[in-house]
Amino acid sequence: MAFFTAQWQTSEEYLYGIDLYNYAYWWECHEIFEGLWHAVGHHTEQGNFFQALIQFAAANLKRFTGHHRAAGNLVTNGIVRLQKIPTLYMGIDVARLTQDFRQHLVDSDFRTPLLRLHEREPA
Repeated sequence: MAFFTAQWQTSEEYLYGIDLYNYAYWWECHEIFEGLWHAVGHHTEQGNFFQALIQFAAANLKRFTGHHRAAGNLVTNGIVRLQKIPTLYMGIDVARLTQDFRQHLVDSDFRTPLLRLHEREPA
């Protein structure tokens, strides 16, 4: 199940996890990303990235169920993890995702950020 970061476009598990997240299947997404996290190692750059995505999925679920403080803590932890990740990582614009989640923390009307995939650096 593990793969190199440059091969993210061919990882069915990773792409399925992204789709599950974007369609608000946050529990199922969490399960997919957790499997990848275990496969790549918890203390690797890729593992750190997957753990951030796991925390965002869990935060969305917590917020949806009314546990706003827990959701905020998970988002904050995910943002901290993303600070250790390159700007574009496995197709995700990390800076934009971080900005979107920061906005999500302060603006209750801001929709849940999506995981947008890019082939190369956004302009």
